[in-house]
Amino acid sequence: MKNEFTLAFNEVLEDKGLPKEVILEALESAMVSAYRKSVNASNEQPIEAKIDLETGKVTIYAQKEVVEVVENNITEVELETARKVEPEAQLGDLVVVESTPGDFGRVAATTSRQVIQQRIRDAERKAQISYYEKQLGEIVSGVVQAIGAAGLTIGLELKTEATMPRKEMITNEHFHIHERVRALVADVKDSPRGPQIILSRTHRDFLRRLLENEVPEIFHGIVEIRSIAREPGDRAKVAVSATQQGIDPVGACVGIRGVRIQAIVKELHDEKIDVIEWNPDPAVFIAKAISPARVSGVYLTDQHSGNAKTATVVVPEDQLSLAIGRIGQNARLAAKLTGWRIDIKSLPEAAADALQKLATDPAVEALKESEHDNALRIEELLARKEEGKPLSPEEYDQMAKFVDRVERKSIAKSEEQRKQELEKLAEIKKQIPASAFELNILDSGLPEHVAVILQEAGYFSVGDLAMQVKQDPDLILGINGIGIRAMESIHELMAALDKQLADEQAALVKQAEETAEEMEVLEPVSEIELPAEVDVVPSVEVEPVLDVTVGETSSTETIEEPEPEKEPSLEELFTLRPEVLDTAGLLDDDEAEESGKAKKKGKKKGKSVVVTYDPDRDLTVVQKKHKRGGNDWDWDE
Repeated sequence: MKNEFTLAFNEVLEDKGLPKEVILEALESAMVSAYRKSVNASNEQPIEAKIDLETGKVTIYAQKEVVEVVENNITEVELETARKVEPEAQLGDLVVVESTPGDFGRVAATTSRQVIQQRIRDAERKAQISYYEKQLGEIVSGVVQAIGAAGLTIGLELKTEATMPRKEMITNEHFHIHERVRALVADVKDSPRGPQIILSRTHRDFLRRLLENEVPEIFHGIVEIRSIAREPGDRAKVAVSATQQGIDPVGACVGIRGVRIQAIVKELHDEKIDVIEWNPDPAVFIAKAISPARVSGVYLTDQHSGNAKTATVVVPEDQLSLAIGRIGQNARLAAKLTGWRIDIKSLPEAAADALQKLATDPAVEALKESEHDNALRIEELLARKEEGKPLSPEEYDQMAKFVDRVERKSIAKSEEQRKQELEKLAEIKKQIPASAFELNILDSGLPEHVAVILQEAGYFSVGDLAMQVKQDPDLILGINGIGIRAMESIHELMAALDKQLADEQAALVKQAEETAEEMEVLEPVSEIELPAEVDVVPSVEVEPVLDVTVGETSSTETIEEPEPEKEPSLEELFTLRPEVLDTAGLLDDDEAEESGKAKKKGKKKGKSVVVTYDPDRDLTVVQKKHKRGGNDWDWDE
């Protein structure tokens, strides 16, 4: 039957939900603290406590000095007692011996209750911190425990409480006590009062995780989320792309009859979500990001120089309000989604600007003569438009083509200018470590809100940010939400990159110097000396010999190489004809040697070969016939 200690121990395990080792370690640590307090032991003295879970007995082990006469029982032990534990102990040695005081269980129970509770709370807090640090950036579910002016208090697993501030809640979102809530773990901090866990439903990663949960293609990597722009509670835009051919990324996210996207919209309290297909071409991507508005043309400015990523979007006049959206929401989300500054113009406004550029911009001066008649026609159409007269679709199409020709010519640059800009960018890129272009801006160490603002502005890596800072840092300062403090943290990051680049270059220089020193140590071998016992044989010129002796006949003739014999085919081999087989290869070594001698003497031996097949043994038998005087023949197998 289990004793009271074991029952209490198991009850604590079940109540706290902690591992057995954690509770046991907390109890042992509390016993050590109780022993130090009861005997007034020094904190420098090593002391251990062991608890027997079966009996509940506590044993204390303390390190003491071996002496002849004990003056202080707390730190000293007699030699005879020490040798019971350590047979080879000598005077002056330090030995760990049992030092459990009498009736220590009762003393420990009265003096270490608070210590045990504190140790268990510390272990519980560490377990909570460790668990929720792994859940950072993931969706958790909890129950609303309290509602206040500052936000919600939500109970999570492991008896943990989290807070959701008002700014992390969706606008016009209301919850009730005991209502279950799903939210993203945005931040986890440790404090003396326990872990502080901040939940968020407005973070864009909350929408990302919801898409991963609802769309299996995203979870398995078949469809990839490229970027997300969100205004919580109102509208969001998501750019997706497929990693495999034959997959419709937008259809996979929307689902059959919109069942997948509707589940997410319901979770976000009817927040509208636009799912668009990502495209590597910025112009095509921006045109899709403006949806549901119809776009006539997209013209990118300074996309090679990197100074100002501005896109001019021309839309039909009836699509202008739809492209801009309510209080500019659609255009603002499209800019966040693409990372480009978007300037939206109606077709008549773009046509008027094109006429102005044709008259003043040197970049389109070459079009003045060829577009003279078209410019007069466009002026006429704009005049009719101002008078309120309607224009036909063909006239609108003519106006759009004119704008397209002028805009493309105005942003086109000569090859020389493009080459100079690319060379300038290459020089700047050399001043930045290569690893910076692989480091995500969210992992750069910048404050989280600064990193999010920079990512929404189109700076997805630290290298992109460094390129812009080295070209024009004022452009970074002009981003909405970036102030003096944010720029200070950015400059600190740039200084760290400069130091990293300097260290890498110094390492390369040191490696080159070490390689040069190794090459200097290796002296070239000018001459190879042979050992004294090796005789060098002088080269001898051998003249070609034309006299060839065959048998007993000597003549001078040209030696021709015999033509190679044609190898028999498989059909010929399996016919088992004697003339097909190479009989010379069937001779043994002695007979082959004799045959060679016979050829040299020009004599022939009376010998023949017969090949037969024995079906009983499944063997091919070769018989050689020798003539031994007269007409007698002897057969060898």
